[in-house]
Amino acid sequence: MNLENTQVQMRKGILEYCILHIISRGEVYASDMIDELTSAKIMVVEGTLYPLLTRLKNAGLVEYKWVESKSGPPRKYYTLTGEGRDFLSNLETTWDELIRSTREITGKQKNSTKRKPKTTKAVTEKNKNL
Repeated sequence: MNLENTQVQMRKGILEYCILHIISRGEVYASDMIDELTSAKIMVVEGTLYPLLTRLKNAGLVEYKWVESKSGPPRKYYTLTGEGRDFLSNLETTWDELIRSTREITGKQKNSTKRKPKTTKAVTEKNKNL
């Protein structure tokens, strides 16, 4: 099994959530998203962002507007739609649940998953008489 491939797949799994979260802060230019995602080591391939933004727009979760640039062509700035805010809110709930579940699993020590024997009233009474 290839470790790097698994790590990439884990990052891809949370990429959409991270992009929506970045956009939720206000109007954002794609290049700024790339910088933040790259800095956070969530995204390493720039070509991944644009198809995802198109998919999010087609799903009605984000919208964009063109803004003239002083230094070059117009720029596309993205914002969340109302539906996108609702979608992100649901993803935040899911993310919190995943964090709790993952910590529950990874926080256990070796052999801590074994069940402890049940103590019954009869066993307790028998031990008292010994």
